[in-house]
Amino acid sequence: MTRCDWAENTNELMTHYHDYEWGVPTTDERETFELMTLEMMQAGLSWQTVLNKRANFKTAFANFEVEKVAQFDDNDVARLLNDAGIIRNRLKIKDIIYNARQLVKWHAAGKTMNAYLWAFVDDKPVVNRYPSMAEVPAQTPLSQQVSKALKKAGFKFVGPTIVQSWLEALGILDDHLVTCTVNHLSE
Repeated sequence: MTRCDWAENTNELMTHYHDYEWGVPTTDERETFELMTLEMMQAGLSWQTVLNKRANFKTAFANFEVEKVAQFDDNDVARLLNDAGIIRNRLKIKDIIYNARQLVKWHAAGKTMNAYLWAFVDDKPVVNRYPSMAEVPAQTPLSQQVSKALKKAGFKFVGPTIVQSWLEALGILDDHLVTCTVNHLSE
């Protein structure tokens, strides 16, 4: 099997993530919040770092159950800042909790993040096949549009580069390289 460059000759976590998660369309709201959280945490760091700490994040952030994270208070922020198993960045932690609270409001109003995000692409994944990693954009007009809309809706730490990676993780964008033999949409 040939994989995208970033997943070749790496460890088992990266290979598994590439082969079974990245680019696989999801409409699971808990998973969407998990990936939002992980992408926010990844900003400025490597994805490998985040994957290495993923199990710890699940524990620290109540298995990414939005309703539970939305109830986190200052004591939880202090607990998370002292948790060596996760990325301890006060701004990221506070914004994850803030975004969970925004999502709870959306859910109470009958809205989901999944329906919101998938509406930008008419519920159909956008398939791109780039020849090389150098040609995969860090952001696109779609991620810029979604970022702007999310910020207007009150979400934080959702810049266009984070959103680009998040959309790829959710399978809204399928950005596997031309040479990659993993094709989730044909399965």
